[in-house]
Amino acid sequence: MNIGIIGAGLIGKKRAEAMQKTQRGKLVAVADVDIARARELAQKYGAEALGDWKKLVARKDIDAVLVAVPNVHVSKIVLAALKNKKHVLCEKPFGISAKESQAMLAAARRAKRVVKVGFNHRFHAAILKAHEIFEAGGIGKVLFIRGRYGHGGRLGMEKEWRFDKKISGGGELLDQGVHLIDLARWFAGDFEGAYGLAENLFWNTKLDDNAFALLRNKQATASIHVSTTNWKNIFSFEVFGELGYLQAEGKGGSYGPEVLTWGRRPAQFGVPEVQTFAFEPGDESWNREWDNFLDAVAGKKKVIGDALDGLRANQIVEAIYRSTKEHKEIKLR
Repeated sequence: MNIGIIGAGLIGKKRAEAMQKTQRGKLVAVADVDIARARELAQKYGAEALGDWKKLVARKDIDAVLVAVPNVHVSKIVLAALKNKKHVLCEKPFGISAKESQAMLAAARRAKRVVKVGFNHRFHAAILKAHEIFEAGGIGKVLFIRGRYGHGGRLGMEKEWRFDKKISGGGELLDQGVHLIDLARWFAGDFEGAYGLAENLFWNTKLDDNAFALLRNKQATASIHVSTTNWKNIFSFEVFGELGYLQAEGKGGSYGPEVLTWGRRPAQFGVPEVQTFAFEPGDESWNREWDNFLDAVAGKKKVIGDALDGLRANQIVEAIYRSTKEHKEIKLR
């Protein structure tokens, strides 16, 4: 597989590193509006640097494209890549609106190409193990989910592109919130209603720096909170079932060690039987996700976190924003 990367920032670099670590795929070209940044990444991996992404997606010697750019540019690049019959791994969110997501999903189906959305949290060791236990019936039917994801922000953060709606399309809900939304769907299935509140509590911007939401279907309810004012980084994802619970905490680095706790309810109730899984330091999620993408392209495995998942996450984000304005539950199609 010959690969092109569009966007040579932090995530583009992580993707190139995963390519090298897994020894799968050859990086042929890197495109970025900042040509110096494109050259820096391209030279490290023996690739060509371009200042125009349109030239990259049109190249005949590229099979798949990695899109790691600010949100507002995602849709036009993905659509152009699909028009040129490329497979695509696109960072989240999958466009800045459900309308954009729908157009990209339709284009992927027309082109008959694999489109994967970068929901790399599905590939963290604790989450993978939790889903394996869940799929094996380890906690029974899901009753409710509780997720928290936040960080402490940084000086001058309100001036960054993520707080510019013209570029980001939304605030913290669209940034970190889509990860919790996607994970909740992975365990509980599609939701039928969303009630939420996206607030600006601290940063001097017009976008949300905190978002709270309740998602529900006939089986389960999910409660999520994402924040840029947590002051200390946190990742916590808990799934409670009829027979027990799964609690994933941390995701390495500043978020703390990655640990999964599996509690099983005794038949006579009382104190649960608890088993704890501690995982080695180091974030392998990028490598696992890259393997999944290439396996899906090769027809060996189903893509985990596809274009439809990207669309569903954005539909829920829009429902929460609408709920904030209308102060009521919004039905989901």
